[in-house]
Amino acid sequence: MRSIISAVSTIVLFSLTVMATITQARESIEVVGSSTVYPFSTVVAERYGRASGKPTPKIESTGSGGGMKLFCSGVGTNYPDITNSSRRIKMSEFKKCQSNGVSEVIEVQIGYDGIVIANSVAAEPMNLSRKDIFLALAAKVPGSVEGQLIDNPYTSWKQVNPLLPDASIEVLGPPPTSGTRDAFAELAMEGGCKKISWIAALKKTDKNAFKQLCHTVREDGRYIEAGENDNLIVQKLEANPIALGVFGFSFLDQNADKVQGASIESVGPTFDSIADKSYPISRPLFFYVKKAHVGVVPGMIGFLKEFTSEKAWGEDGYLAEKGMIPLPAAMRAKMAVNTRSLTPMSGKESLK
Repeated sequence: MRSIISAVSTIVLFSLTVMATITQARESIEVVGSSTVYPFSTVVAERYGRASGKPTPKIESTGSGGGMKLFCSGVGTNYPDITNSSRRIKMSEFKKCQSNGVSEVIEVQIGYDGIVIANSVAAEPMNLSRKDIFLALAAKVPGSVEGQLIDNPYTSWKQVNPLLPDASIEVLGPPPTSGTRDAFAELAMEGGCKKISWIAALKKTDKNAFKQLCHTVREDGRYIEAGENDNLIVQKLEANPIALGVFGFSFLDQNADKVQGASIESVGPTFDSIADKSYPISRPLFFYVKKAHVGVVPGMIGFLKEFTSEKAWGEDGYLAEKGMIPLPAAMRAKMAVNTRSLTPMSGKESLK
């Protein structure tokens, strides 16, 4: 009898321990998504945790696409509360959210970022055009006859453009699950694609073929997928002065003693050039909130207020010090009101 009572007690104690662990695990906010937004979200989480005395939100870098997949998988404490994204949510992702019961999604644009192509400070600085980038990294490039496409034969930057160094093409960048990769394909690769007249004309007649051509990166070892950890790319550039790397401006800003950004069409990546949009490869940054979790997971209102406060995302805020480019004042004010009133997306937004 004693053994039975002991066994039951052990089971009860174990069950209570598990339940307590689950409760503890969801006393904190869970955030997934973009590696670019990750450092901004992390510093907000740390400041919020210190100021409020509540558990510091858990931030995980999964990439924008991976974060959207997790975020849209369902409602409940088994699923993330917020996902960061270095691009706007896609219509297919929004519909996936809806089909899984994530019916109210709050969109928060937090600022801007530039996508940089950088190399070691020990190497010569580069001045690239978007056409150079497309010809260096696309899987298929124009042949000698108009309308002809061939497998990319270029192995050096000088072959792409005689004005560029005679250095091997070796570019470290994010995988397809990354919002940085999506934005790089759309802004840099496609931007270069459009500089070739017959390819630009293809967009009017066959959008799918145009996108396939302009967005598909070569897979012969010239472009190396380096995962979602942008700090790892910076480390690899330090070790290999020949290589170039693709990542967000904030990582360039935080590692200016190690790497330098290439100029794109003679415009360097700077705080001002990204803010005034003269730098050709810039993009908005977002996070998305699951409204159903507000009031269920403690601290979400406080975290949202901290993130959308002027001391955080304002022109002189601590996120600007981390390299995030602030929204214009009027846009910040409007976004703060929408966020704090928990206004969800209508589904009528212009999503791709």
